[in-house]
Amino acid sequence: MGRWEPNARGRLANAALELYRERGYEQTTVAEIAKRAGLTERTFFRHYADKREVLFAGSGELQELFVRGVADAPGSAAPIDALAMGLEAVSGTFADRREYARERQAVIMANAVLQERELIKLASISAALADTLRRRGVAEPAASLTAEAGVAVFKIGFERWILAAEERDMWQLMRESLDELKAVTAGR
Repeated sequence: MGRWEPNARGRLANAALELYRERGYEQTTVAEIAKRAGLTERTFFRHYADKREVLFAGSGELQELFVRGVADAPGSAAPIDALAMGLEAVSGTFADRREYARERQAVIMANAVLQERELIKLASISAALADTLRRRGVAEPAASLTAEAGVAVFKIGFERWILAAEERDMWQLMRESLDELKAVTAGR
């Protein structure tokens, strides 16, 4: 591929994921990623701060979508139902990305530094959700508890969705996980 071809960011992300799978995250350099993508290191750094951020570049958009889904829920919606709207909004963005998500998660689970970064991402989402719930009039500790529960539902639903044998869409799995949480808290 020539340097002039479009979608440099996507090419870099795909090249990085390929190399992380082949060689491991720690053994892969930015130079190798750029070369595999047919680009320069300078181009890499125009798109990503470092090789770790290739895997987390969409975190801000994910958080924003989740928060917007909760914020846009009808004012009469219970906190857990507003959270469900956020989960549904997030689920739609993953529709055609299951294989990429599986590969990305495998790379993350193989590296402690990346696992830590993933936990930071989830904590940031939880904090933003709690803030959104508070703006909706949900008092503490209910806002923080609901936000943490929402992140747990997302995490469990996502882990189920990326299983090799799983074919159901993400929203169905999120809904099932949320229903399980409701059943547990109701004592059923």
